[in-house]
Amino acid sequence: MSTLPPRAAIAHAASLLAGRGFREVARNDRGDSLYLAEGDGPYRLRLSNHARTPKQRRGHPEVLASLVVRAPRTAQQVAAMVEAALRDYAGGLRRVGAQASEPGSASRK
Repeated sequence: MSTLPPRAAIAHAASLLAGRGFREVARNDRGDSLYLAEGDGPYRLRLSNHARTPKQRRGHPEVLASLVVRAPRTAQQVAAMVEAALRDYAGGLRRVGAQASEPGSASRK
């Protein structure tokens, strides 16, 4: 089984996610991080070759999950990583929904 270098593995993951209704909405300047949205929703799934810093997490709460590829991976491994990222993304959506439905969560005027 051949392996994909990180950049190719990320591109493969993006392709798999596109098949699940995600589309690229942003890319960082270096091109090593892609941000995908499901439909027209405000939330993002991040694909990258590096983890986010705590400062990045605080500054971008719309990113619900990240898929990080640092080393070569097989297509099968990438597919498993995509499934895990989709589970994390779904969990993030549930957390956002739960927070929005908590009493006192609406902004007060």
